[in-house]
Amino acid sequence: MTNSNQLCPVLFIPHGGGPLPLLGDESHLALVSFLKEITLSLPLPSSILIISAHWEEDKVTITNGKRPSLIYDYYGFPKEMYQIEYPAPGDPVLANKIYKLFQDSGIEAKLDEQRGFDHGMFVPLKIMFPEAEIPCVQLSLINNLDPESHFKLGKALSKLRKENVLILGSGFTFHNMQALMSQNSGVDFKNEEFEQWLIDTCTNPNYSPSLQEQKLIEWSEAPYARYCQPREEHLLPLHVCAGVSGSTAKLVFEGKVAGKKTSAFLWNDST
Repeated sequence: MTNSNQLCPVLFIPHGGGPLPLLGDESHLALVSFLKEITLSLPLPSSILIISAHWEEDKVTITNGKRPSLIYDYYGFPKEMYQIEYPAPGDPVLANKIYKLFQDSGIEAKLDEQRGFDHGMFVPLKIMFPEAEIPCVQLSLINNLDPESHFKLGKALSKLRKENVLILGSGFTFHNMQALMSQNSGVDFKNEEFEQWLIDTCTNPNYSPSLQEQKLIEWSEAPYARYCQPREEHLLPLHVCAGVSGSTAKLVFEGKVAGKKTSAFLWNDST
């Protein structure tokens, strides 16, 4: 367990393109190094809650199966990428606790015993915690993709920080698939400018929590926001993370993944 004054960390990461981080893809090497190294600076969690960009429901949904299977939700990769194993157990006790936190906050939620873990979960965790021994629960997005609603999910989850739970947002701060697949190696100033706005929004110590929240809720007004996120499902795990913490983040990764600049953020504050 962490000491009584230390809140458990909240981490938002880019998870890269499909299973490419596990294939040794050159454009993902910096990300893989980061994912391996970041765990060394974090307390070992007793459970992990993952908010993945790859699961949307009409109301927020929580996996509560004891042994979730894997969902290979990507296409066109070598056969071995559909035989990956990551046998992390589920955590029904934590799932039910999360369900109650949402109920207490007036948020409609449901539990799902059948749903497995998608690649937004098992690809990064296979790098971060390869032993697959830590119980995991996955949380869906809400399919209205409303940023304020996702911020509220984070606020409802904030009590989990007093327990030994790593809250992990798994998305990508740049998710324009057409631009990613163009493999243009030059500087993408639209990507760079939005990324700089996002870094400033999340890490500027001069912003009050309410201003940071307002900026993230109104993210689509940022420079080149809709170029970088034509559809915002890969950004919204960040909103949940920011809502959990309500404080300034630390930039822990700033590099290129698949040729585009992207970032990871850590909230690791004390009471």
